[in-house]
Amino acid sequence: MSLGHEVRYRVRGGRELRGTVFVQGAKNAVLPMIGASLMAAKGRTVLRNVPIIEDVRRAVELAQAIGAKAELHEAERTLVIDASNLTSPVLPADIAARFRGSFLFVPALLHRLGEAVIEGVGGCNLGSRNLDFHYNGFKRMGATVTEQVTDDGTGSIHVKAGHLQGGTLYLDTPSHTGTENLLMAASLAHGTTLIKNCALEPEVLDVITLLQRMGARITGGGTGFITVEGVDRLTAVEHTVMPDRIDTGVLVMAAAITGGEISLVGASLEHLGVAGDKLEQMGVEFASQGAVLQVRRDRPLRPINVITDEYPGFATDLQSPIMALASQADGPSYIYERIFDGRFKLAEELARMGADVEVNGNRAKVNGPTQLHGEEVVAHDLRTGSALVLAGLAAEGETTITSGYYLDRGHAHVAERLTALGADIERVV
Repeated sequence: MSLGHEVRYRVRGGRELRGTVFVQGAKNAVLPMIGASLMAAKGRTVLRNVPIIEDVRRAVELAQAIGAKAELHEAERTLVIDASNLTSPVLPADIAARFRGSFLFVPALLHRLGEAVIEGVGGCNLGSRNLDFHYNGFKRMGATVTEQVTDDGTGSIHVKAGHLQGGTLYLDTPSHTGTENLLMAASLAHGTTLIKNCALEPEVLDVITLLQRMGARITGGGTGFITVEGVDRLTAVEHTVMPDRIDTGVLVMAAAITGGEISLVGASLEHLGVAGDKLEQMGVEFASQGAVLQVRRDRPLRPINVITDEYPGFATDLQSPIMALASQADGPSYIYERIFDGRFKLAEELARMGADVEVNGNRAKVNGPTQLHGEEVVAHDLRTGSALVLAGLAAEGETTITSGYYLDRGHAHVAERLTALGADIERVV
């Protein structure tokens, strides 16, 4: 990803974070919502509390490339989409290759134009992350899926459907994007669709709420078995995106790793699932006051055991950040990554900063506490990037994080929000 090296973050450690910070809207809810808004054949969909991140900018570009009018009002964190005239089924490679969520546009294109062509599938480097269950689901509903690979190794996927038919679909793993994609496809399909082994994430429930407001008939959200009765059309509506629980988790850990005390506006402790319990075990104190979550850590951090799992288990997206936090805990912590391979690239970067991390396959042992020191390190993906910011906040001296573009993909205004809490951090282009 050529853009990766243009952005750097510089962090100077040793400051306790104090003050109030706003949690951004959920990245993993807004991207499928942009896909869903393209299914309304008339009217303008208004999405509020939209996180101003690179993935949203790419999604807006992609919506414009297929003919939708999409206006992102950054100061108001509001996105307005008019999908009355979709003109092209092609999701062009120059955008799609930089944005893994491009396949979330496939249901709208199938229903509106009868086909979808994805010229490149991009995103973070997370090892073997397969999209087969998306395409197998579309096939079971009557679509044909063909893949073409060109001489230079790049490929395109062509999905075609006369009209999708309801059916019984099963997800091998309860993927949130797989669940959302099949929900969207089923909303306008003929007949009834039963989707088994669905994801339970709060973001999925928020997408279901949006689709229901648009006129979709969906029952069973949050149970693992979702039934969708197909309808003829969906209408444009207004919707406020839920808060981002990964953003919440990273901000909580920023307070924890610096021994600070902060107030998170718009955060939900409940959405953190097991991660909230694990942070409490480490010595982080929480107090919920309405829509504000107060976070404090004024005692030594205790070590923990973490096993990543589907929601409400420990989120894999918080595994890298908690590895950084565990480097400051008083004793050995154990991390078992069950969701993704390729998620321990952080270990070697932390080791350069002085951490003691032993990796064995998909298990890691973090021996703490160690004094971290500033170094030049690389954000291999979005979550490594946020973890290195945490490490930099705790380190002596200056840490430079290269490939900062990855961080921009998932967290809005990182430097500004942390600076407002007293951190010494800047984004350098």
